[in-house]
Amino acid sequence: MILIECQQLSKHYGDKLALNKVSLSLSAGAPIGLVGPNGAGKTTLFSLLCGYILPTEGDIRIMGYKAGSSELLGLVSALPQDAALDPNLTVLEQLSFFARLQGIPRAAAKEEALRVLALVDLTSSAKLKPKSLSHGMGKRVAIAQALIGEPKLVLLDEPTAGLDPVNAKLIRQIVKSQSNNTQFVISSHNLEELEKLCDQIVYLEQGKLAQSVSLAEQDGSTYLTLIMKHADYPALISAINALPSVLAVTHKEQQLLISYQAPEPYELEQALFTLFSAHQWQYKMLLKGRSLEDTLFA
Repeated sequence: MILIECQQLSKHYGDKLALNKVSLSLSAGAPIGLVGPNGAGKTTLFSLLCGYILPTEGDIRIMGYKAGSSELLGLVSALPQDAALDPNLTVLEQLSFFARLQGIPRAAAKEEALRVLALVDLTSSAKLKPKSLSHGMGKRVAIAQALIGEPKLVLLDEPTAGLDPVNAKLIRQIVKSQSNNTQFVISSHNLEELEKLCDQIVYLEQGKLAQSVSLAEQDGSTYLTLIMKHADYPALISAINALPSVLAVTHKEQQLLISYQAPEPYELEQALFTLFSAHQWQYKMLLKGRSLEDTLFA
């Protein structure tokens, strides 16, 4: 199923060109990552997807419908990076209010608010006001708001920005747990986070589509990413290059990217572990395929 389709999409703000003839087609499935430097056009693309603004040129469709059309009401929701909660209402009161704005009757709205609070593990905080919440808890409430009404598409703008590792992990777990029923598009500068969550990555630069990458379709059998704790790197690289199936080794800081011709399953991995043991080299991580950073910026 085609989830999002953009054809020659452009957006001007006066003389500034925020998006420049972006064409892409994204399929439904695992969460989709949106990457790019500040000013690349990510927020503009999100605003267009939500129907908050109209394109200057081109066409944008979500699940076959024009962005912002009445057919998408209740099917698309968004969490802006700077989303704020009303300090005068309890968590339950404001989530119930947002549910009623979607047309849910009063009694059902309260039940819906409690349902989404349970999804983010904050039922016990329902009667608290935002000033009593930590930053991470407030972010989880905001995600609960985005899940009201069981939308088919949820846009998350920097959902873990400024969070401590514990709350960032909780946010990732929420996204993973809801991904079977809800399609997420996540804008983030955290490539490691997107690598854990997403199969598709869209990279914008200066308003243009620089890359659209399917991590799921990459041939992970021809690359290994090795991150070391401790090693004699010249000796390690020489030893790896000497292995029969290895084509090339690229070294950057503590990371090695190994290109190879696929031997028997796990044959190269076993050979590497033998090397580590023989030389007492300590490895931190061994991954199939290339990292997202290498994929986008190699």
